[in-house]
Amino acid sequence: MKGKEILSAIKKDIDEHVGEKVLLKANSGRRKVMVREGILEKTYPNIFVIRVEGNDRTSRTISYSYSDILTQTVQLVFKNNNVAI
Repeated sequence: MKGKEILSAIKKDIDEHVGEKVLLKANSGRRKVMVREGILEKTYPNIFVIRVEGNDRTSRTISYSYSDILTQTVQLVFKNNNVAI
């Protein structure tokens, strides 16, 4: 049961920052790291969604699970107050 408590605490922390600008660092595998700036759009019970701007001014949404943060596959740094999750 300890794992569910940790994931719910991560979700609670992310819920407080919905609508804020975020710096996203995601490990894409094979030494590839994606670094993008976006906006935390919405949180759901098992995932959260970030909208990022592309190179040609198109936007796309990317979703990650809270376990990605737990395993450090994804790191979030919120721009407004430099909080890292």
